[in-house]
Amino acid sequence: MTATPTDGELSPVRSTGIGSWPGTDTMDAIKIAFAECPDLPYLPELPARGPYAEMIGRSTAFLAGLAVDLQPAGWRLTNASGRDHRLAVATLRTDLDLLEEHAQGYQGPIKLSVAGPWTMAAMMERPRGDRVVADYGARRDLSQSLAEGIAQIVAELSRRLPDVDPLIQLDEPMLPAVLAGAIASASGLLRHSAIEPSEVTAAIIHTVDRLAPTPAAVHCCAANPPIELLRSARVAGILLDTDRLSSADWDEVATSLEAKLWIGLGALPTDRTLTGDQVARRVLQPIRDLGLEPTVSELIVITPACGLPSATRDAAIRALQTVRSAARIVTEQLAD
Repeated sequence: MTATPTDGELSPVRSTGIGSWPGTDTMDAIKIAFAECPDLPYLPELPARGPYAEMIGRSTAFLAGLAVDLQPAGWRLTNASGRDHRLAVATLRTDLDLLEEHAQGYQGPIKLSVAGPWTMAAMMERPRGDRVVADYGARRDLSQSLAEGIAQIVAELSRRLPDVDPLIQLDEPMLPAVLAGAIASASGLLRHSAIEPSEVTAAIIHTVDRLAPTPAAVHCCAANPPIELLRSARVAGILLDTDRLSSADWDEVATSLEAKLWIGLGALPTDRTLTGDQVARRVLQPIRDLGLEPTVSELIVITPACGLPSATRDAAIRALQTVRSAARIVTEQLAD
């Protein structure tokens, strides 16, 4: 996922969106994603369509060989798929149809996002209740089903659009809580035990290996992102919310860039409006403070801090335009 510079020039910093988008018009959202993120377009998620299109509901459509139903307490593994799970599957298929229609003749990367195995385990329930994360066998089965299902979708996308290079974004906002033992039980009175880092790493490695050669990146917009763990899990990239990074986190970002992982810097907050210049400064300052070489430009992608489902359509478009402007400014400043 690197750009080819002309002689004497740096590779340009790129920009993209995280995934979720306002409204219910998928084709409109796809057209915007391609127009405003030409270096890394993506298939948007539109949670306003219903729970089957929200992060977990949509991600259940990627599961292979597991049935799911939407219960009052949330999504649960079951013996037979419920109506909402069938809607999730049908909606993903329709979205892929629309993506195929729009992307005819396109050559380059396309990003698809799906909840990662640990966020799925933290937010879904076992058939008899309580979180999947509480049961070793259940979380293993869920993780393997998810990896297999994503691989099947990637293979299908490659058949539909043979000139594209799929990139999978695993959304893991719950990963720090899983590692810290901060996931509440169904009653809310207890916390599930922390999962050992070795098990967390193994599940992500399994997904990465199953998808190879398609690269997988992890998006973690929570505080205390386990950057070192993700690097050891052989992901191709890590996407972060810069407002949640500590000094130690930035050191890990630098180490990851030096190890040739690409880093998505969520430098545009979703709760306020900034200009492209302001976002660029929020990227340039830590790069300079860390003493990184200008050539890291090829490994940096600027994004909003998180998804944009609660924004208006116009505000969401402006957000993508802002990060694109910031990427151009950062490239120019690094080249000076």
